[in-house]
Amino acid sequence: MGYFLATFIFMLIVIAIMAVGVIFGRNAIKGSCGGTGNCVCKEKCDKRKKLEAEQKEQAIVLDSNIKI
Repeated sequence: MGYFLATFIFMLIVIAIMAVGVIFGRNAIKGSCGGTGNCVCKEKCDKRKKLEAEQKEQAIVLDSNIKI
C-alpha cells in the first residue's frame, strides 16, 4: 500500500507540473525545422519532400488494405 501511495503522489506531482506549463502557455516543443505547421519556405527542402513522399506512400498502402 505504501508503494501505491508513493506512486500516486508522484504522478499527481508530475501532472501538476505539466498543468502549470499549460496554464502559463509556454510554446509547444518544436522540431529542428520549427514544427510541421511552421513551414514558410517557398520551396521545400529535400528532407521535407522525402517525408511527404513516405507519408503519401503509406496512405496509398493503407487505402489499398481497406476492404469493404
